[in-house]
Amino acid sequence: MSTTSRTPATGTSAGTRAARPGAKAGALKANTLGLWDVVFMAVATSAPITVMSGNVPISVGFGVGTGTPATYIWATVILSVFAIAYVTMARYVTSTAAFYGFISRGLGRVFGLGTGYMVTFSYIVFEASIIGIFSYFGQLAFKDQLGLDINWVVFALAGLITIGALSYFEISMAAKILTLLLFTEIAILAIMAFGVLFHGGGPDGLMPETLNPANVFLPNGLQVAAPGLAMFIAFWSWTGFESTVMYGEESKNPRKIIPIATMIAVTGVGVFYTFVSWMSVAGNGAKTAIALAQSANPLDMFFHPTNVFVGHGWVLVMEWLMMTGSFACAMAFHNAAARYMYSLGREGVLPGILGKTHKKHGSPHIASFIQTGIAILWILGFFALNQDPYADLFTILAVLGTFSLLIVQTITMAAVYNYFRHHHPHENPWRTKAAPILGGIGMVCVVIMMITNLDTAAGPAASTLLFKLIPYITATLFLAGVAQALYLRKTNPLKYETIGHVAMGEDGQGPVLDEEDPEPLRPIHLNDVRELENQHVTDAELEELEMEKEQS
Repeated sequence: MSTTSRTPATGTSAGTRAARPGAKAGALKANTLGLWDVVFMAVATSAPITVMSGNVPISVGFGVGTGTPATYIWATVILSVFAIAYVTMARYVTSTAAFYGFISRGLGRVFGLGTGYMVTFSYIVFEASIIGIFSYFGQLAFKDQLGLDINWVVFALAGLITIGALSYFEISMAAKILTLLLFTEIAILAIMAFGVLFHGGGPDGLMPETLNPANVFLPNGLQVAAPGLAMFIAFWSWTGFESTVMYGEESKNPRKIIPIATMIAVTGVGVFYTFVSWMSVAGNGAKTAIALAQSANPLDMFFHPTNVFVGHGWVLVMEWLMMTGSFACAMAFHNAAARYMYSLGREGVLPGILGKTHKKHGSPHIASFIQTGIAILWILGFFALNQDPYADLFTILAVLGTFSLLIVQTITMAAVYNYFRHHHPHENPWRTKAAPILGGIGMVCVVIMMITNLDTAAGPAASTLLFKLIPYITATLFLAGVAQALYLRKTNPLKYETIGHVAMGEDGQGPVLDEEDPEPLRPIHLNDVRELENQHVTDAELEELEMEKEQS
């Protein structure tokens, strides 16, 4: 079979017939997001108001008591080291695949596809999980303030349909909406926190001792300390910050913007979480903070100091912003899930239709529609089983997604370290060797804490069948990806080559096969790869193509 040569600069074939428009691999709309757009998109997935109101009471009431703010200091330091290694690789690889792409390059395609399925599934279930707490907050606000007792499933379905409709358009629209909603939820938490600060704290003053890092190992007002649970809860609070890398192909100057946005998201969120959790404890006082955290209404840990130091009207506002803040978080996770499915679809690992984008908006609209449908099925399933939107839907799916995601984050550190053993020897050893090792050790500790404290974190939901199946679901996802990669390596070498290696070219064109890959193919546009795949190119012919290209 005769083949035409390709130039390294463009990857275009001199004699290749243009593919039909409908057959082309869709490209996301480039140069759409600025630095702060990416920052806000990532921080929205962390959902500050949802995290603070939902996670802090658990840590205060059942973890390390008034030492909770110190857990956020530990998490900020460890995740900052993780982020240094993570963004160093992002400077060289611009891909919506993020973790999946990094692991495929650092540890190989087989391992990469296994973890790719794990992380994709995590983001898929996160949207339904957050919609659960959104519907809980919505039901609460409408009942308390409007006297309307609306079933939670109405809020859940309305939220999912709205998110699906908004995500149909270009990403800049979602960024603007998330920026507005994020600003309001950060503002209300800041108003509460500064209200406490300016009044000198509650009955025990400002309680600076709560910031002592040593307190994460002490009970601090509880009968027994559970530092593993408290630290796991703290790290759980950052879920989604890594999504900055997913927006690289849609960002302006991504190799500069994405690393900066990631570090801002990690450190900025860490400082804010530490301050707000500190003020929530100080505003209530030691005994009251623990009592409220262990009560039937743990949200009072935030409502009470807001009422005392700012005014009751702000409590009413906070109830609504808990609802809108969780909506923003669900929307951010929706976009992340759609982009992971799009990434796997354009590589042909998942059905190729997922890899198409809207001609005008550049959005992965088909993957977005599928994600909405999956989330609706989760909601209807929990509703049919008469499950609680907070205690069951939110908790179980959040733990299910976090279980896989933290394992993938840990593996990513090994991938970054191994990648830089073979590439870019000029890079700073601190970023390419020390940071991945230290970040990896820190993440291993987090995974151990997660495994040993899953039952406690899940509460009553730990007795459900779905919760008990979490480790088996994660293992099945990984093994399915491994099996598919091994099958493709044997039966379809060209498709195997693309696993986790499709990225935006340095010239801003794409998607292309990554030029950093030491294996046979150099930068070739994905549409041309599809043409070769249709011709059933073999391993020998791939080598012939490479030789022809090097001679041209």
